[in-house]
Amino acid sequence: MLVLGLDVGEARTGLAEADTSAGVAVPVGALERAGDDGAHADAVLAEAFRRGAGLLVVGMPLSMSGRPGPQAQRIEAFSALLRSRGALPVETVDERLSTVEAGRRIQESAGGRRSKRGSKPTQRGALDAAAAAVLLQSWLDRRR
Repeated sequence: MLVLGLDVGEARTGLAEADTSAGVAVPVGALERAGDDGAHADAVLAEAFRRGAGLLVVGMPLSMSGRPGPQAQRIEAFSALLRSRGALPVETVDERLSTVEAGRRIQESAGGRRSKRGSKPTQRGALDAAAAAVLLQSWLDRRR
């Protein structure tokens, strides 16, 4: 089954996908935020159906103590919206430090060179997609 991982942010949502039989998450891009939560949920679902996803895994930004804060409540509401609008199941996974880990991996793949992180929209989208891959890989690893 193809799973689409989502790192939902204020400006865009990072996307990653994985086939559960292969068990490896791959960043595939980012969706710029399109209007309100309803319009953005529709855009996410359209992308999921276009890719043939059978499940959505949404990163839940818990605090370092593991408790949900205001951002986690916003993501939970967005996840509920996805569930109510689509025919796809939606699961959440703890995404603490996924963006930090994604940034570290991007830097390593660039041979350790530091770039001006976030200086261009495409770079920010790449970081969001990499963060989605980190959280989706975490979800896959927990399933084993």
